[in-house]
Amino acid sequence: MQQLWQTLTDALATLDPTAYLALVVVVAVIAQWIAWAAKVPSILLLLVIGFLLGRFVQPDDILGRDVLFAGVNLAVGIILFEGALTLRFRDIRDLKRPILRLSTITVLVAWVLISTSAWLVGFQIEMSVLVGAILVVTGPTVIAPILRMIRPTRRVSSLLKWEGIIVDPIGAVLAVLVFQGMLQLRSGDPLPELIQALVMTLLLSLALGLGLGWIVGWLMYHHAIPDFLHGVFFVAVAVGALVASDAIQTESGLLTVTVMGIYLGNQKRLRLRLVEEFAEHLQVLFVGALFLVLAARIAPSDIVDVAPRALIFVALLVLVVRPVSIMLGLIGTRVSREERSLMLWMAPRGIVAAAITSVFGLQFTQAADDAAARAAEATGAEAEALLSEATQLSDLAEQASELVPLVFIVIVSTVAIYGLGIGRLAERLGLAARSPQGVLFVGGQQWIVDAATTLNAAGVKTRVVSNEFPKTAKARRVGLDTVTANILSEYAAKDMELTSFKSLIAATPADEVNATAAREFSKVLGQANVFQLPQREKPAGATRGRTNAADHLTVSTCFNPPRTNTQLKELIQRGFTVKHTRLTSAFTRDDFQEMWGDEPVYMFVLNEGEVDVVNGRTKVPRKGVSIISLVPPRPPARPDRHAPVDARGDRDVVHA
Repeated sequence: MQQLWQTLTDALATLDPTAYLALVVVVAVIAQWIAWAAKVPSILLLLVIGFLLGRFVQPDDILGRDVLFAGVNLAVGIILFEGALTLRFRDIRDLKRPILRLSTITVLVAWVLISTSAWLVGFQIEMSVLVGAILVVTGPTVIAPILRMIRPTRRVSSLLKWEGIIVDPIGAVLAVLVFQGMLQLRSGDPLPELIQALVMTLLLSLALGLGLGWIVGWLMYHHAIPDFLHGVFFVAVAVGALVASDAIQTESGLLTVTVMGIYLGNQKRLRLRLVEEFAEHLQVLFVGALFLVLAARIAPSDIVDVAPRALIFVALLVLVVRPVSIMLGLIGTRVSREERSLMLWMAPRGIVAAAITSVFGLQFTQAADDAAARAAEATGAEAEALLSEATQLSDLAEQASELVPLVFIVIVSTVAIYGLGIGRLAERLGLAARSPQGVLFVGGQQWIVDAATTLNAAGVKTRVVSNEFPKTAKARRVGLDTVTANILSEYAAKDMELTSFKSLIAATPADEVNATAAREFSKVLGQANVFQLPQREKPAGATRGRTNAADHLTVSTCFNPPRTNTQLKELIQRGFTVKHTRLTSAFTRDDFQEMWGDEPVYMFVLNEGEVDVVNGRTKVPRKGVSIISLVPPRPPARPDRHAPVDARGDRDVVHA
């Protein structure tokens, strides 16, 4: 075993750049897959694995520090651009004031409080102000996976997503300005230059971001870019804008790509689905790779040295900074008490904070070395001044070296605290369902009303969506939750709350509508949880390959055996009803099948609060579960058996 461990250690220590990058990509994807299966924040697993990987191989040694940080800068820019593309002003039509306050007042209050907290745990005042600027960000790369995991209400999701993506470049620019101010004050440069840098950053970001956004939008609108190039073209423009903006004004690139992404994402005439999907895939890959690589740069001794102060600092961030900044920032806004309470306990830090801190740690050291080199070449008073400046910068560089492990402890702690606890809190506040089991029916036929009523009686939330008012009115009269809307409408796709729902059954009379709706909602509910009825039967002699929708344009069919809309309607007309049956040791699945034969249509399986839509892959257990099925008016005549039966022939059956 020891020899195997030594062989592995030697292999990792001798990796070339190609092998190292391949290892990072593979491990990043597998770690996120495992985290998804275990229902834990992927960032925690990535940081732990990256930290362990760093004990064997250092990314700086393999890639070189310049290449490493250049890659980090580009990856962070693409991540922010992808997030900005998803920000829609229509999603915040009732949240504009809260988001403005979160991006201004909350940031300023958090900056002051974080800086004070850093000073209280022993950092110099200048370094404390820099720490405060870096950590005002809340990390969209961390928030997005958490939101996918807990699926909160639309309002809460919009508040957290907008805050994270908007504040990230603000924090980056703020940190750069503080850093430049620290250097300028030591070199005797006047303060107006710092103000000029801020104004230049804002004007350049707006001009370049909006200008390039308009050009790209015009090209897209006039179909000057072929579909197969949409994704890579947008990423290329974002990367080019990032580098060009940084070349003109230091560290303005992140704000530029954010502005460009928001502008393009809100152009109604553009169809950006291909771009968003491509950029989202890159974002998932880059987030995993960045956390692995940057965590690998942290030495255990660095963590141990800063841990006592860091834990106190984290406690102040969680218990004081976030609650106070949110309460002050959202005063006078129309944010409910429950939404505000959730916002108080949701501020994980992410990759932007880690990347900026790592870069500053290096830049302070370089600035100190430059000042020392200039002092060696100078003479007299100038040499003394430069030497004093170099000494001061060396002190700052030493403190800056503590920032990297401090920020990583903050990231790990805040992701663990918020990521592991936010789901239960959101559920208690009524803003999310920890384990949603609801079923969303698209259509309003009689069998849908009966199935939804039976599920409701079993404690399962349901909703009936149809664009035919008479059908939703009929369902509403029996106490069902209904929505009168076209399932393909903007409202259904963007605004309808799906917090409590796990599954969707598309069952309108139009097969094409069913397929389109199921594919659209699979992006939220997952492909394994969306179903449609089988396509209607075609006239005799029709070729299936020419009349039916292609397989890649459809999703799984529901129920066993599957039945078309027409067939289900005929069964209802024949007197079939929806029944809820418990399968026990006294009345097993075999007894049910013997009683009813092949006529029932199995629809749902209920097992200790879990609800599954029956499909061709479902294996119904013999006992210990409940089944909801469509059964005929009465069982066919069967030989009497040992178990007693009721007047309708059911053994241990609960009828809806």
